[in-house]
Amino acid sequence: MDATAWIYLAGLHSLGFALFHVGFWKLFGWRQTLRSATVADRAIIQILNLRLIYVAAGVAVLCFCFANELHSTPLGRAVLLGMSLFWVGRTIEQFVFLRINRPMVHALTALFVLGAVLFAVPLWLSV
Repeated sequence: MDATAWIYLAGLHSLGFALFHVGFWKLFGWRQTLRSATVADRAIIQILNLRLIYVAAGVAVLCFCFANELHSTPLGRAVLLGMSLFWVGRTIEQFVFLRINRPMVHALTALFVLGAVLFAVPLWLSV
């Protein structure tokens, strides 16, 4: 598989996470569960989630519309490296902040590792 195909897969991964985050209000029952949070915490959680949706969707658009540029230019490779490191960091944070031994948590951890790999492989193929 060439670098462009890997970048398209990374775009699908990003789009999937954008859609996953859209469902957070219902999935986690935020209308009810966030009532016990302070106004600031409630706002911060929801604002950060909306920004994550925006960033993940934006990265997906970059992957689908600028795949060649992402693996063939210094700026594009910097974006790929940045996204790979984003997913490495998210994986580490999973172990620090979400110490829950459940299959869904393990599946999400695997998806975070997958994100790191999907964004890193085009870097290796472009060398």
